[in-house]
Amino acid sequence: MAVSLRIGKLSYWHVHAWDYTKQAEEHPETIISAVWDENPERGKQAAEKLGVPFYASLDDILASDIDAVIVDTPTRMHRDVMIAAANAGKHIFTEKVLAPTLKEVNEILEAVEKNGVKLTVSLPRLNDGYTLTIQQILAQQLLGKVTLVRVRLSHNGAIAGWLPDHFYSLEDCAGGALIDLGCHPMYLTRLFLGEEPVDVSAQYGYVTGKAVEDNAVSMLSTQSGAVGIVEAGFVNSYSPFTVEVHGTEGTLLYGTPEAKLLLRTNRQGAELAHDWQEQPLLSNRDSAFHQWVSHIQNNTKAEENIRMAVELTKLMEASNRSVAERRAIGLEELER
Repeated sequence: MAVSLRIGKLSYWHVHAWDYTKQAEEHPETIISAVWDENPERGKQAAEKLGVPFYASLDDILASDIDAVIVDTPTRMHRDVMIAAANAGKHIFTEKVLAPTLKEVNEILEAVEKNGVKLTVSLPRLNDGYTLTIQQILAQQLLGKVTLVRVRLSHNGAIAGWLPDHFYSLEDCAGGALIDLGCHPMYLTRLFLGEEPVDVSAQYGYVTGKAVEDNAVSMLSTQSGAVGIVEAGFVNSYSPFTVEVHGTEGTLLYGTPEAKLLLRTNRQGAELAHDWQEQPLLSNRDSAFHQWVSHIQNNTKAEENIRMAVELTKLMEASNRSVAERRAIGLEELER
């Protein structure tokens, strides 16, 4: 099938930048055709490796014949880069978070809507089979009323030395473990709670003494009384990705520590009430990148993805403010 979408790669700052390049190169209808980077040396090296032109100016690459962009700039640049891309009529695929504040997110979305471009944010775990299976179990009300959701994701990047130094820049990243790795447990916790939290209370730890947190917990409180607990860290060698969802009639566990989904519930007979039963996982659905290409081709909108991206920024901004102000932050306090 002929290539139909020419993509400009905007920065190789993020650790997943080459992963998205690979997705674009492997997709039968997309190709990376140009590179811009706020770090010219890094951008030139990437462009040379790909055999495509390097643009020293963001305005110039956006004025070229590309159809779309993949944004992997420092988080602090997301708003300006994406608004410029939208105003140039380029579709946008971006690394999370969409932006560090709700005000910036709304400015991006306004530009996207005004210019009719398609936006998708990389929230990959929304598309994984375990997530889809958990959503199915919750829709069947097998846990009764949800009372607590806990999701943990952590690695050893800050103590094993493989996370790049620029990931510890508070200015560039707008945070550390929570706003980077913690995005995934944050949007999953919000999804499984099934309701928007009313306030957020967070605690950050600085185990390695860097400018950003490397150990973090954020607690989400809801109107119904359900509580969400989000955990992330850069300083743990063997911490498994873990999901717990508890309810009045049952509990489900994933990754404790095996990648298995276990269910115990009062709502499906004695067998499931008296013992843990492993649940078959649904297949993964298309990746966020593939969904983005489809939205461009079919003139549709990534409504669920964008809704979750907005919620994610709200919760991240509230978490950062909670630590800075040493109090719980209500989501209604965020500037829009």
